[in-house]
Amino acid sequence: MQSSPKDTVAMHQTDKTDSDTPPRQLLKVISWNLLHRSGALVQDIAGIIEDERPDLFLMQEVTEEISMLPSLVGGKYHAQSWPGKRHGLAVWGSTTLWESRALKLPASKMPGRVPTRFSQILEVDGVTIANVHLSHGQFLNRRQLRTIAHSTDGPTAIIGDFNAVGPIVLPGFRDIGPRGSTHHAQRIVPFRLDRCLARDLRKVSGKSLKRGPSDHRPILMELEH
Repeated sequence: MQSSPKDTVAMHQTDKTDSDTPPRQLLKVISWNLLHRSGALVQDIAGIIEDERPDLFLMQEVTEEISMLPSLVGGKYHAQSWPGKRHGLAVWGSTTLWESRALKLPASKMPGRVPTRFSQILEVDGVTIANVHLSHGQFLNRRQLRTIAHSTDGPTAIIGDFNAVGPIVLPGFRDIGPRGSTHHAQRIVPFRLDRCLARDLRKVSGKSLKRGPSDHRPILMELEH
C-alpha cells in the first residue's frame, strides 16, 4: 500500500465570489467507531483514507495497534486514552496543522460504575472539532453535549458515536449528519448513533460509507466556513 495520500493543507479554499469577501474553506472529516475487540484493523482505515482523502479521520474504540497508521498513509496521528479502558479516541490528519486536547465530560452519579469519559478537542484553522464517544444514558449524553458546547466558541462540529436515541436539541447547533442508521449489531435494532452537530458551519455534503468489519458505519462530512 503506497503512502502519503496528500501533502496539501487541511483546509481547502474554494473560489472567491467577490474580491472583498474572504474565500470559504472546506474541511472533509470522517468518523468511525472501530469496534475494538473484533472490528476494523489499521489496514481498513488506511484503505478508506486512500479512497476518500479526508483532512481528518476521527476514531472511537481505538487500540494501540492503530498507532501504526502514519506508516501506511503518512500524516499525523494522536490517540487519547480512556482511563480504565483498553480503548480510547484518536485522530489522524493529513497535515500537522492542528492541536489536540482532552475535555473531561460529566460522569454518572453512581461513581465506579464506568470510567469518566473525555472528548478529544481539535483546533483546525479556526474550526473546533470535538471527537466523541458519549455515554449510553440518554440524559447523561445530553449533559455531555452541553458541556462541549459551553466549552467551545465559534465554528464547531461535534462528531462521533453519540450513543443517543431520538432528537437532540443543543442551542446554536444543527444536526447535519447522515440520517440513516449507522449502528448494525446482531440482535439489536439498527440505530443512528453516529452523528454530527455543527455551529456556524455549512454542510456541503454528508453520507455514510460501507460498514466494513465494524458494527458501525463510518460517516463522512464536508463542512464549509
